[in-house]
Amino acid sequence: MNTGNESQMAEFILLGIPSSKELQLLLFVVLLGFYLLTISANLLIIGTITLEFNLRKIPMYIFLCHFSFLEIWYITSTVPKMLVDFIVDNNIISYKGCITQIYFFFALGFSELFFLSMMGYDRYLAICNPLRYNSIMTRKLCNQMAMFSWICGFSSSFLLTIPSSRLLFCGPRVINHFFCDFVALLSISCNKTFGTDVILYAFAWIIILYSFLFTTLSYVHIIKTISRLPSLLSRRKAFSTCVSHLTVVLTYYSTIVFIHIRPTTQYTLHMDKFVSVSYAIVIPLLNPIVYTLRNREVHDALRKIITRGCILI
Repeated sequence: MNTGNESQMAEFILLGIPSSKELQLLLFVVLLGFYLLTISANLLIIGTITLEFNLRKIPMYIFLCHFSFLEIWYITSTVPKMLVDFIVDNNIISYKGCITQIYFFFALGFSELFFLSMMGYDRYLAICNPLRYNSIMTRKLCNQMAMFSWICGFSSSFLLTIPSSRLLFCGPRVINHFFCDFVALLSISCNKTFGTDVILYAFAWIIILYSFLFTTLSYVHIIKTISRLPSLLSRRKAFSTCVSHLTVVLTYYSTIVFIHIRPTTQYTLHMDKFVSVSYAIVIPLLNPIVYTLRNREVHDALRKIITRGCILI
């Protein structure tokens, strides 16, 4: 059996998405397009909120600015390495590089869960306590909640990274995934135990479902409040402020629940790779689109910025 030091010196081969050279080139172009669009769309949101005074003082847009910044780094934690692997022959990643990728991917993913919960709570206050909203959701509290989300996300990731760093590898070090995922790494370990499986399973339940339950509780109160509004127009107007956030919540949670809320003995890595493409690549692009397409305030802010730019030119 390999020692811990031998495992730490190991390199891994990422199996990725096996295909012909022509398909690899096509996937490279498509993936590069997704990456550049995601970075551009999220930078556009950050720039719009930062430049427009009326937006950057509203708590919802403070959260959205943090969320867009998170999405940029979330997709960057996996896609650049994937792009390189499409154009090189040996898809090798070092042991330290693999553990680092696991840490940042899950740190950013967990932070996103906390941010979605905080944004749900913000919508709860705005709809259920509109008269007290400004006095409760101050800019100071908003920044504290954002910092809480970052700290909790990056702290929680250690609970997966530390077990990953203690795995030993006796056979071929081929990871059947397009990035270093904890489950894929665990599947090739020779010292995997039932206890390790239970820890991962329990941890996934605690982080994912607790944050989901917190968000769901906010929406239960929101729906109750909206249903009591006197007119159909007022109900539609109130619900429209939640549609974007609710769409992101349902899309993101549905994919990560499928991936992580199962014992690792039931994992099918080929299927998981397909689903992982959704929450690691597609959703970071979907989120800024969802938040901007239905948001009139963002549209108006963009028009003002473009108009000011045209005047200066």
